[in-house]
Amino acid sequence: MNIIYAEYNMYHNSIDIYTSAGYMLRIDCNKAEDYLITTPGSQCSLNALALDEPLEYARLYLDGTMQMWADAKDYLNI
Repeated sequence: MNIIYAEYNMYHNSIDIYTSAGYMLRIDCNKAEDYLITTPGSQCSLNALALDEPLEYARLYLDGTMQMWADAKDYLNI
Protein backbone atom coordinates (compact mmCIF):
# COMPACT_ATOMS: atom_id res chain seq x y z
CA MET A 1 0.00 0.00 0.00
CA ASN A 2 1.58 3.24 -1.13
CA ILE A 3 0.51 6.21 0.93
CA ILE A 4 -0.16 9.37 -1.00
CA TYR A 5 -0.64 11.67 1.99
CA ALA A 6 -2.16 12.07 5.41
CA GLU A 7 -3.95 15.04 6.92
CA TYR A 8 -5.65 16.04 10.14
CA ASN A 9 -9.43 16.32 9.76
CA MET A 10 -10.66 18.93 12.25
CA TYR A 11 -14.32 18.11 11.62
CA HIS A 12 -13.92 14.51 12.78
CA ASN A 13 -10.84 14.96 15.02
CA SER A 14 -9.13 12.27 13.00
CA ILE A 15 -6.15 11.52 10.83
CA ASP A 16 -7.19 10.70 7.27
CA ILE A 17 -4.67 8.69 5.25
CA TYR A 18 -5.18 8.43 1.51
CA THR A 19 -3.52 5.65 -0.52
CA SER A 20 -2.63 5.29 -4.16
CA ALA A 21 -5.07 2.37 -4.38
CA GLY A 22 -7.93 4.79 -3.71
CA TYR A 23 -8.52 3.79 -0.09
CA MET A 24 -8.88 6.13 2.84
CA LEU A 25 -8.04 5.09 6.40
CA ARG A 26 -9.44 7.26 9.19
CA ILE A 27 -7.92 7.13 12.67
CA ASP A 28 -10.14 8.67 15.34
CA CYS A 29 -7.82 10.67 17.62
CA ASN A 30 -10.22 10.44 20.59
CA LYS A 31 -10.24 6.64 20.42
CA ALA A 32 -6.50 6.48 19.75
CA GLU A 33 -5.82 8.44 22.94
CA ASP A 34 -8.50 6.83 25.16
CA TYR A 35 -6.15 4.61 27.16
CA LEU A 36 -3.07 6.81 27.13
CA ILE A 37 -1.73 8.24 30.35
CA THR A 38 -0.67 11.78 29.54
CA THR A 39 0.25 14.99 31.27
CA PRO A 40 -0.78 18.40 29.95
CA GLY A 41 2.64 18.68 28.29
CA SER A 42 2.51 15.34 26.49
CA GLN A 43 -1.14 15.93 25.50
CA CYS A 44 -0.13 19.24 23.95
CA SER A 45 2.69 17.47 22.09
CA LEU A 46 0.25 14.83 20.79
CA ASN A 47 -2.11 17.55 19.57
CA ALA A 48 0.75 19.32 17.79
CA LEU A 49 1.90 16.04 16.26
CA ALA A 50 -1.58 15.33 14.88
CA LEU A 51 -1.73 18.79 13.31
CA ASP A 52 1.85 19.12 12.07
CA GLU A 53 2.85 15.52 11.29
CA PRO A 54 -0.30 13.43 10.86
CA LEU A 55 1.54 10.57 9.17
CA GLU A 56 3.88 10.23 12.17
CA TYR A 57 0.88 10.30 14.53
CA ALA A 58 -0.74 7.49 12.52
CA ARG A 59 2.49 5.47 12.53
CA LEU A 60 2.78 5.74 16.32
CA TYR A 61 -0.82 4.62 16.74
CA LEU A 62 -0.62 1.74 14.29
CA ASP A 63 2.72 0.54 15.71
CA GLY A 64 1.33 0.68 19.25
CA THR A 65 4.12 2.99 20.43
CA MET A 66 2.09 6.12 21.19
CA GLN A 67 2.31 5.62 24.98
CA MET A 68 6.10 5.25 24.80
CA TRP A 69 6.30 8.42 22.71
CA ALA A 70 4.15 10.34 25.22
CA ASP A 71 6.26 9.02 28.12
CA ALA A 72 9.45 10.09 26.35
CA LYS A 73 8.00 13.55 25.77
CA ASP A 74 7.21 13.85 29.48
CA TYR A 75 10.69 12.66 30.41
CA LEU A 76 12.43 15.06 28.02
CA ASN A 77 10.33 18.07 29.09
CA ILE A 78 11.39 17.81 32.74
